Amino acid sequence: MTIAHLQDTVTLNNGVNMPQFGLGVWKVKEGDEAYNAVKHAITHGYRAIDTAAAYKNEESVGQAIKDSGVPREELFITTKVWNSDQGYESTLRAFDESLAKLGLDYLDLYLIHWPVAGKYKDTWKALEKLYADGKVRAIGVCNFHIHHLEDLLADATVVPAVNQVEFHPQLSQEPLRAFCKAQGILFEGWSPLGNGKLLDNTTIKVIADKYNKSVAQVILRWHIQNDAITIPKSVTPSRIEENADIFDFELSVMDMDTINGLNKNERFGSDPDNFNF
Repeated sequence: MTIAHLQDTVTLNNGVNMPQFGLGVWKVKEGDEAYNAVKHAITHGYRAIDTAAAYKNEESVGQAIKDSGVPREELFITTKVWNSDQGYESTLRAFDESLAKLGLDYLDLYLIHWPVAGKYKDTWKALEKLYADGKVRAIGVCNFHIHHLEDLLADATVVPAVNQVEFHPQLSQEPLRAFCKAQGILFEGWSPLGNGKLLDNTTIKVIADKYNKSVAQVILRWHIQNDAITIPKSVTPSRIEENADIFDFELSVMDMDTINGLNKNERFGSDPDNFNF
């Protein structure tokens, strides 16, 4: 079922509700830039914010949450453990550091940022401990291929609630999406606009003109209709509002098929099997 409003939620495999649409803050600078983006998004009705220790903006994100005036329980806050902190004890410490920077007493979702070989299983055990202790409402992973998930699931006592990966019309990830669905893992896309590289796509532009929408709005609507959680990043108030204005139209089956057909298995980010950070 496709959500109808900005604050509508999808249900994770543990029964927790998560907004399907949120604000991502990758490459958003600590200080006024991050603070103003998050505050504007929440004021405009966003209820999910996705950050990470590696983004180095958790303090500004936390301050904006505090100053937003929206009750904490109405917000869904995600952060992630960075690669250099992976391992059992170091992940527990990293979680506490992120929580302190955010100024929160619990997290809604904590994710492993990348599948660091030889470490992500111990890291997952730490996430399971944080979840069991009630410090986080749900746990998940990012950038896990099917083989990473199979390896993790062989020993996991908690199935990841979410797998957040690069996802856009030129990287449709169909086998991974099908695997996640079969395992009860919700699929979340980062870089939904392909780092801006898809905004000049002529095929999508024709579709956008038909609906009197922008290319970005059509791409984000495509995510929603593909049952993906999506977290577009922007620091521009008008763009933050525009990105969320996708709930008054629906792409036809034919237009969805056309956009699905743009897949090239093309990554704009790193391959989870070949990253060096």
